[in-house]
Amino acid sequence: MAVRTTVARFPMEPDTQESSGLLWGVTVTPFASTDENGNSPLYGSGGDLIPRCDNCWGYYNTYCDQDQWEWSCSLCGTLNGLSSESIARYSSSESPPEVMSSYIDLELPIEGSEEEDMQARPVYVAAIDLASSEEFLELTKSALLAALEALAPGSLFGLATFSHKLGLYDVQGPIPVVKNVFLPADSDGTLPIELEDAMPLFSFLAPVETCKDRIASALETLRPTSSWEGTGGGQGLESLDRILLGGRGFGLAMETLISYLGSEHGNTYALARIFTFLSGPPDYGPGQLDTRRYGEQYASRGEDAELALLPEQTPFYKDLAAVAVQAGVCIDIFAVTNEYTDLASLKFLSIESGGSLFLYPNTDDSTLPQDMYRMLSRPYAFNCVMRLRTSTEFKTGNSYGHFFPDPQYENVQHIICCDSYATYAYDFDFANTYGFARHTNELPMLQLAFQYTVVVPPEKNPTSGSNQTNRSKYTIKRRLRIRTMQFGVAHNFNELYDSVDHEVVLSILVHKVILASLSEGVREGRMLLHDWLVILTAQYNDAYKKAPNEFSSSTGTPIDVTFSQCPQLQVLLRLVFALLRNPLLRFHEEGIHPDYRIYLQCLFSGLEPSSLHRAIYPLLTSYATPDKLAYPRHSLSRAALLTSESPIFFLDAFTTLIVFYSSSVDPSLPFPPPHDCLLRTTINKVKQERSMTPRLLFIREGEEETSLFESYLIEEQDVDGSGFPNAMGFVSFLEEINQSVLEYMK
Repeated sequence: MAVRTTVARFPMEPDTQESSGLLWGVTVTPFASTDENGNSPLYGSGGDLIPRCDNCWGYYNTYCDQDQWEWSCSLCGTLNGLSSESIARYSSSESPPEVMSSYIDLELPIEGSEEEDMQARPVYVAAIDLASSEEFLELTKSALLAALEALAPGSLFGLATFSHKLGLYDVQGPIPVVKNVFLPADSDGTLPIELEDAMPLFSFLAPVETCKDRIASALETLRPTSSWEGTGGGQGLESLDRILLGGRGFGLAMETLISYLGSEHGNTYALARIFTFLSGPPDYGPGQLDTRRYGEQYASRGEDAELALLPEQTPFYKDLAAVAVQAGVCIDIFAVTNEYTDLASLKFLSIESGGSLFLYPNTDDSTLPQDMYRMLSRPYAFNCVMRLRTSTEFKTGNSYGHFFPDPQYENVQHIICCDSYATYAYDFDFANTYGFARHTNELPMLQLAFQYTVVVPPEKNPTSGSNQTNRSKYTIKRRLRIRTMQFGVAHNFNELYDSVDHEVVLSILVHKVILASLSEGVREGRMLLHDWLVILTAQYNDAYKKAPNEFSSSTGTPIDVTFSQCPQLQVLLRLVFALLRNPLLRFHEEGIHPDYRIYLQCLFSGLEPSSLHRAIYPLLTSYATPDKLAYPRHSLSRAALLTSESPIFFLDAFTTLIVFYSSSVDPSLPFPPPHDCLLRTTINKVKQERSMTPRLLFIREGEEETSLFESYLIEEQDVDGSGFPNAMGFVSFLEEINQSVLEYMK
């Protein structure tokens, strides 16, 4: 559980917070295996036995004062009595975990289970779009073969296809058998037959360990609907049949599959994941989307394209996500298309059910197979409940991330599926006017409680001479992870500014501009970001007495727009500049595809701070040779290339990695760099630690096209050649901020 705050030392009181111009908040990666410092939690049992405060329901922790009969809550100060059971627990010669560590992970009993441990098997279902191309299906087959290698023995796997009909595959016999159910085109979506009647669920879900080859054989039988018309030897079908063959009944197919799986929730499985592979927009039956809204008609009508294209056009998929949550079904969407698919509507199905949204513009260089394997190889938790509590002087404000709030309890979030990278954010407000100033001996406290379930694979049989496992059952474990933290208080602006974590500030900024963009448009998001930096710069100058009381554009002390007195703030300048240049906040008329913008919103709003930093402002390093690092960090400008004596550059842009050999490289140096060199070792380490698979490109100046690499040199003026006036260089950006600060402080 990694917890990072925007400032390591909290502001003393509301006036200080307001005057600083800083954001105040926290990012949380609850299922991370270690904390932000690399420490692991203390594991133990008895998570249901930890005393809880009668007032705030916070958990007993190492910061609480305790005597023989009672304890005081470190969050709210309430004095609580200890039960006889707790007295015995804390009188034991063996201290329980909550007494020994402020970071614990404890087992919980499974509610409603007669057995000590509930047993079930993991369920995975692939739903494949057949209204697609041969290339799309070949890529999907490769991805699913990679997924089968990642799934542990004992998992259950189901194969389904959709077009104008839903196909269910029984792969447990010698020959794969498919049962098709036609999907009606009318809006009520009533199927002619129940899926359970077409194929019982136990026939559809096949054990991976015994049916892997048969699943692979079934995948080889898949053909796109466009090829079906050739079976009769004619030139094609009539228009109605073509419409049916080309129909992509995604909405009803997903609604039906969720209901199909939901009948066994808690019995056959505790969590099911559906991998959906889309090659275009749903255009048939319930949930079909009108893609005609995307085009140049907005320019002619004078409409704001972002306001029209960013919100969802139908509540169908958001409502369906709620059904998936109730059924314990997590949905991952893999869209492989450059066609407008309206991810603004589809995204809720994935992010609200705890899944992921991936977008690949083509099949040629797609990393889909690698992403599938990586996603299924890492551990994940499900049916999670998260609650952040604070001491009484402050409180949580907004919360951000891919979760849904509890309908009954305030500040409680539910997360259906959570891996070790999934990150959420909160911002803070003071609960009173005096903040931490009244009780100087009491420091701010945070406590994060994360209750979750994991699937534990069957243990290997120690009496067997082989590596065979007891495949009969997986074990479901319920756990409670608690992290209690204490923070210092800044007594002046120097302490406050010096304690800034720029990566966490960036994370909360990104959440705020995404929300502003969705509600008011991209222009509003850009304006919010710009205004925040102007206010921060003005407040910083005022705090450091860099500016006189009266300002004008022609007289007075120059504005310190570079935060020269505070290195911690200096990085924020380039981060805000890069965020304004990012496609997330570029305009529709600049050629930013609306689906790509939605994909970035979903990606950025779930990244942990260091990964988001890399995605917004790439890291550029240089090498004298493939085995010798020269400079660990350069600015993203052509000047860095021209002034550096090291001819090899490595650019890490999170989703893309580029090795660039400049024209001055010694011709005797190998290209691409050899696999056993330092540069390759660095690349492999970066790829291994990443939550998704980055594309790796090798470019040699003078022989390969260099425009992609140069497009990342964002500190140059108009580096992408678009000619739009907002594509200013970094120097011009600083001048513009300087002028805006002068106007703000007049």
